[in-house]
Amino acid sequence: MTPGIYLVHKPVGHSSFALVQAFMEEVRRAGIRRDRLPVCHGGALDPFAEGLVLLLAGQATRLMDLLHDVPKTYEAEIAWGAETDNGDPLGRVIATGDPASLTPQRLETTLRAFLGVRDQVPPAHSNKRVGGERAYALAHRGESVVLPPSRVYLHEASFLDHDLPARSNLRLVSGGGYYVRALARDLGRATGALGHLRRLRRTSIGPWADPGPGEREQVRGAALFPWLPSTEVSEAELAALRAGKDIERRPQHLPAWPLPPGFPDSREPIRAMLDDQLVALLREHGGRWTAAPALKSPL
Repeated sequence: MTPGIYLVHKPVGHSSFALVQAFMEEVRRAGIRRDRLPVCHGGALDPFAEGLVLLLAGQATRLMDLLHDVPKTYEAEIAWGAETDNGDPLGRVIATGDPASLTPQRLETTLRAFLGVRDQVPPAHSNKRVGGERAYALAHRGESVVLPPSRVYLHEASFLDHDLPARSNLRLVSGGGYYVRALARDLGRATGALGHLRRLRRTSIGPWADPGPGEREQVRGAALFPWLPSTEVSEAELAALRAGKDIERRPQHLPAWPLPPGFPDSREPIRAMLDDQLVALLREHGGRWTAAPALKSPL
């Protein structure tokens, strides 16, 4: 039980927080104090969904924001003919449509309009906060929830197969904060067929794939955030960074795992590596590099 990122498979019917709780129980049984090895997840999956969830342990919990804008790959099954209040099979049907006119060509054409950067209204049963409370909590109490649209990015999407007019299977690659449930809802409304997700599986986040049921893999060192450029630093430079000082810039190594062509890339921050361990993240400041943050212990 050491700091880093753990790749965990979430089964259908479990919450993402349940994975965190199970990991924390392992930490407790190992005799490690909770404040010595804090744990969080790097992006939840709904209870009806399955697939990859990242558990961040120790210093890695400070780096969760780096996961937001990397590609997430999903496989989804859309059931046509009914829209549910939460966009998934556990919800209540609130409207029905007629999917009889759906064709593969019409669905592909409709889907193309959702590619790229666009506004997306999150589902009412989402993790978004409304007045300090989670939207899903308000919706469960029967309160009206109207969420403002969020700016999201859909990099790639295509249908894998169809069994029309009943269902279609879809593969998509998105940025962070994207709701596949909202895509199914919006496709259903755009075609008039109405629809909701029947199944959802997250197959990968960046270069990391779902390890499969019952499996767990740890990621450390140079394998952490390989979509970022990197540079080597010395012990003296690391001490300076931890003291809040800048260090001199130098040539960078290209990312070991390049983002898909066309995917937005900020090329920051830069990984500072020492003895194949991640010791800091660097950003430009006045022509030099400063730590944002310098880690208290290497990953």
